Amino acid sequence: MSGAVQAGWAPPSGPSEPAPTRGWPRWLLAVTVLWAVLLGALTWWSVRHDPPTVREQRTLAEAVPVVDRAVGRLVAATGDGAWQLAAPRFDRGCRVTPMDDGASLARDLDVVVAEGGERTLLEAVAGRLPADWRAGVHLGSDGPRLRADAGEFVAVHGRVVTPGRVRLTVDTGCRRPDDVASATLLPGYAGEPALDEALRALGRPAGTPEQVVAPCPGGGLARTAWVAAGSAPAPLAGLKPLAAGGAVVDTPEVYAYRRGTAVVLADATGEQVRVSASTGC
Repeated sequence: MSGAVQAGWAPPSGPSEPAPTRGWPRWLLAVTVLWAVLLGALTWWSVRHDPPTVREQRTLAEAVPVVDRAVGRLVAATGDGAWQLAAPRFDRGCRVTPMDDGASLARDLDVVVAEGGERTLLEAVAGRLPADWRAGVHLGSDGPRLRADAGEFVAVHGRVVTPGRVRLTVDTGCRRPDDVASATLLPGYAGEPALDEALRALGRPAGTPEQVVAPCPGGGLARTAWVAAGSAPAPLAGLKPLAAGGAVVDTPEVYAYRRGTAVVLADATGEQVRVSASTGC
């Protein structure tokens, strides 16, 4: 091999030096820090001021006032029918997440109508509810169903329980549990003359009446006082002299009539005769 050196080429004088490393520009660092501060501030504001976007962000106690107002709206929407409020139903066995226990609250309003009038009632109730509830009645495989949204992720459902009986339900779904003052939903019995009168007319022994209430849209309270008045069956004919304006419902097992501002409903379809007096909105 020739030892001649090519013209224009110089042999390396030593190991090559790495290229100098360039840091981030100061303006880019400043923008990054400013963006992190802004994002943190927006997150803080959102947590404290933005409305919840999923049901699980509301606790059960926070949903109770919404449920109560919705029940009052349903009472006002039932019109002149025979109705009664039921005791609230708490379920503490649900799950908010696979790891977290939850609780739910449901409140029922039962309405008794002549057989065949169930869908008409549901459609009348849907038509009287607020427009933003988007209430509607749909015919399913098990009969007509009412669905509505009372806001704050509180659902409203209506269905036919048995021929002539419709149940309207307001349901929170599963929520983060907290303390709910049930006394606000089930206040002590304050006395109801129409109920006492009905019990005397039936000649039935009665336990201590219970009472449940719901706020009316225009103020005041809708209320139902009820009592179990002995085992069924029971003749309800003793109530007919009290129905001065005629019966609202008159069947062998269910009798309802108006007495002043109250609707009295005697129900002998179960194991116990249940007598209630309800005052609406």
